[in-house]
Amino acid sequence: MLYLNLKSVLEARQIEKPHSFLVRIGINPHTAHKILHNDTHVMRLDNLTLICKALYCQPNDLLLFKEDPNHPIEKNHPLSKLIPATEDLDWQKKLKTMPLDKLKQFSKMLDASKNPE
Repeated sequence: MLYLNLKSVLEARQIEKPHSFLVRIGINPHTAHKILHNDTHVMRLDNLTLICKALYCQPNDLLLFKEDPNHPIEKNHPLSKLIPATEDLDWQKKLKTMPLDKLKQFSKMLDASKNPE
């Protein structure tokens, strides 16, 4: 079953008030509540587009797949790419504990990604 992975993307973007954020980008308050509580079975494409534009992401960043044990999928099925992997997106914590030489390398990498030659 597909479901929204909005919480981790909002946390990665350091959005502290998700409901206010969704309403501010143009999503109806009632719909925002349902989205944030995974209480929606229908997702309008215009709402998905608003979220992706505002969070600078793609739909695959927001969708996860939870396999039904009674109806497993093959390991090479395209949906298997959406099965969540555990990862820590607390980038502020990582930056605070990163050695200075690594932090300098990271900064150069970020600069290069802004100005590709």
